[in-house]
Amino acid sequence: MWKGRFQQQTAALLQTYSESISFDWRLWPHDIEGSIAHSAALEKAGLITAEERSAIVEGLREIGSEIEAGNFNFRPDLEDIHMNIEAELTRRIGDAGAKLHTARSRNDQVALDLRLYLRSECVALDSLLSDLQSALVELGGRYSDIVIPGYTHLQRAQPVYFAHHLLAYVEMFQRDRERILDCRKRMNVLPLGSGAIAGSTILLDRHLVAELLEFPSVTHNSMDAVSDRDFAIELLSALAIAAMHLSRLSEDVILWASSEFHFITLSDAFTTGSSLMPQKKNPDVAELTRGKTGRVYGNLMSLLTLMKGLPMTYNRDMQEDKESVFDSVDTVKAALGVFAPMLREASLNTARCAEAVADPNLLATDLADYLVNHGLPFRKAHEAVGRAVARCAELKCELNELPLAEYQVISSLYGADIHDVLQVQRSMEARKAVGAPSPGNVAAELSRWNALLSRE
Repeated sequence: MWKGRFQQQTAALLQTYSESISFDWRLWPHDIEGSIAHSAALEKAGLITAEERSAIVEGLREIGSEIEAGNFNFRPDLEDIHMNIEAELTRRIGDAGAKLHTARSRNDQVALDLRLYLRSECVALDSLLSDLQSALVELGGRYSDIVIPGYTHLQRAQPVYFAHHLLAYVEMFQRDRERILDCRKRMNVLPLGSGAIAGSTILLDRHLVAELLEFPSVTHNSMDAVSDRDFAIELLSALAIAAMHLSRLSEDVILWASSEFHFITLSDAFTTGSSLMPQKKNPDVAELTRGKTGRVYGNLMSLLTLMKGLPMTYNRDMQEDKESVFDSVDTVKAALGVFAPMLREASLNTARCAEAVADPNLLATDLADYLVNHGLPFRKAHEAVGRAVARCAELKCELNELPLAEYQVISSLYGADIHDVLQVQRSMEARKAVGAPSPGNVAAELSRWNALLSRE
């Protein structure tokens, strides 16, 4: 590439150290797509003939077919995907191939390839997130009438529908989808034509290239265009948040599948055993996902750290962006791809859920609400119920077993209907505020999400 300036061959050690073809090979479809569009601008500018452009396009497509079939020989001495394709094209078609790099640099070429790659991956990620949402809605729909304890501080708090719990994650993953697609808007800008740093004295129609590659706009500053990796950082940030949501869901699945909770049973197809303990059935999908979240976080930190001290514009450090980007995309896609089928094959242990939700302490707040509805200020009502809970501990009984006389010692506002308050179904039916888990609200949300997701 630079033999006109240099008198010595690049040292073999440096070739090995500096090559990126071992990982950036995956950009090949986008590199070819970008080069085909670039050739159209070269032809329009009169820099190549129609016949030369035809040879370029045909040659690039042949190379693409060979790469796809696994028959292309990548050469580390050519460093990266860009030069591997260009060198092979020139070898095959001669001077027409050598003209392809006119008015572009690897700096704007890689910026284009990375944007094209991530633009495509955003769509794939959105589809996988949608499928996971559908799996959650399906699982919730199968057990729409089952109530489980809700937890704060990992202590039993109040009853909620199992479907309501799952729908919380559907909301989280919807925000992830919105973040990813919003990020896609900012990456969807054409950088090609910016050259190495200052464009080119050879004028090409950048808007033609943008149209051919379906970019709605072009970059307006050549220096920013080749040095910008904000779009990659933004996507890695969105993926880190999505991984965090997957990790939280994983934690719930791990707890629910434990012998102590035993709320759900995961299928044999998505669990593993122990090499030593014959009885074990381990929720490895959830555990691996929880663990891989750290990698996704690390990739974001790596890219932020890589970029933080770079002077304008392109620096070779930026070659190190790709492995972090590729790994985060691959990791999140893999987690999403396995999580949805795991949930579709999971089953709820309804008897165990009913046993757990029968804990009367889950309705302690309902007792306070009862007193509030009878005129007692909430803070005093809270204290009164706390005293009832303490009295139950003394008598070694549950709230629904505490005699009316004991309640009335604590507050005269407790009436004969006090034990009716301690009914789970009554409690759920009373939770009618928007966003609360009443039967009607949960059914409506399941229906709403089914309709939204079925249209995609």
